[in-house]
Amino acid sequence: MRQPEPEPQSFDRVLSSMCTEPHPDARAAAERFLATNPGDPATYESVAELEARAVEGLATLAAHSAPADAAGYVTSGGTEANVQAVRSARNRHDGSEVNVVAPASAHFSFTKAAEVLGVELRTVPLDDDFRADVDAVAAAVNDGTALVVGVAGSTEYGRVDPIPELAAIAEEVGAGFHVDAAWGGFVLPFTDHAWSFADAAVDTLTIDPHKYGQAPVPAGGLLAREDAALDALAVDTPYLESRSQATLTGTRSGAGVAGAVAAMDALWPDGYREAAERAADNADWLADELADRGYRVVEPELPLVAADVPESEFESLRDAGWKVSRTGAGELRVVCMPHVTRSALRAFVDDLDRIRR
Repeated sequence: MRQPEPEPQSFDRVLSSMCTEPHPDARAAAERFLATNPGDPATYESVAELEARAVEGLATLAAHSAPADAAGYVTSGGTEANVQAVRSARNRHDGSEVNVVAPASAHFSFTKAAEVLGVELRTVPLDDDFRADVDAVAAAVNDGTALVVGVAGSTEYGRVDPIPELAAIAEEVGAGFHVDAAWGGFVLPFTDHAWSFADAAVDTLTIDPHKYGQAPVPAGGLLAREDAALDALAVDTPYLESRSQATLTGTRSGAGVAGAVAAMDALWPDGYREAAERAADNADWLADELADRGYRVVEPELPLVAADVPESEFESLRDAGWKVSRTGAGELRVVCMPHVTRSALRAFVDDLDRIRR
């Protein structure tokens, strides 16, 4: 007997996800290009042209000096982009004993990359404000370091590492430098942080349209300062019209490519600026409300709030239907994505007050 079709997840009470509702234009474009394959650009020429536009748009966000010359492609997400950045650096490194140096705040995709690619991941501690400790990074690198990683918008605390200082360390030992701005990349252009190609000698950068960019999932992004970073990933594809391929997944749906372009066309720059400012205001408001109630709160840098909420209260919030998560240290973690409204946060705080009584 046929089962009723399930409804998609409502975002009304989702406070911990780094995904959000796609822009209507992005949703429509994704449907139009659903069956195209940007993995074979010689066959699917229209989506290949769209991917070039997507890369140019992402490079514009990342303050590349010449967006038209930027290298990159639309990935399945930040994990693929980070794996590919490690793979490119490994392939371009001369030594046989290869390591990657990353802060403890680095996304778990770097653990996956190290396991899959057979490189050593050297994880270094953070400073007192949850950013990469520059001295610890300097002590960890050596001649075998193929890549140094900096995070621009960490997943637990929304912190931005000292990107220029980390780039200088990488340059000193002849290593590549990668910035993971998967989540922060669509917010950071409207801040005074130094994080992009324009701010430091960044070789590769992860930036995801399907997060703050309001593109449909999956639509990540990998950018490179030079073509050589992608050339190091290329393999022959003799049975396709396109004779080589630098991507990891091969066949891809054009939905992510088309959706990313449509979202950026609709929202860059004013729509993204307004969303970033609204999210920052919401994060500051929530942090103040929680602090006023006596919780220890990590002051937001980007629009992400972490606070010490007792386990019993945390579980009661979940029982009330709130989709919330914890940091590794156990704090409540709320990500103020574009779908998170002030009214939703007020309802959340009201539920917290009711639980505390």
